[in-house]
Amino acid sequence: MPKLALFVNGVRQETESAAAMPLLWFLRDVLGLTGTKYGCGEGVCGACTVLEEGVAVRACQIDLAAAAGKRYTTIEGLSADGSHPVQRAWLEENVAQCGYCQPGMIVEAAALLARKAAPTPAEVESALGDHSAAAAATRASAGRSTARPGAPASARPEAADDHPARLPPSLRAAGGGC
Repeated sequence: MPKLALFVNGVRQETESAAAMPLLWFLRDVLGLTGTKYGCGEGVCGACTVLEEGVAVRACQIDLAAAAGKRYTTIEGLSADGSHPVQRAWLEENVAQCGYCQPGMIVEAAALLARKAAPTPAEVESALGDHSAAAAATRASAGRSTARPGAPASARPEAADDHPARLPPSLRAAGGGC
């Protein structure tokens, strides 16, 4: 298997992992960067959002072959100590709910602010409007698969017991999810 190289949070990473492995699994399972979350596996909910060359993308939709040679920034790469302006604002404004999808939203907001320092409310809504842990919950409760496509056979979604997609309907209805 040929080696693939990409940059993650400013560090060159070489891997002999399968070229078809989703970037999300490489980040989480190989590099141990678990801030980027698995949500729906379809690129819809935004929980797996990372920056690719400064542009927000869904890591579950990019395989390592496509990621090779590119630069990625995860939630951990915004700042090691949570001092990135968006991370600080998130805390100061008490934005978080359950927190599961928040890393993807923070990364998306950072990308927006890098493009435009003072976005309009409509631009913010456009950028963040499709981020939703509820999208994953809806798929799970509708019987759609939440399996991790391309993940090692032994892998399972992180935080399966507390992610809204895995909560029983009674807990979701009682405010247990986002």
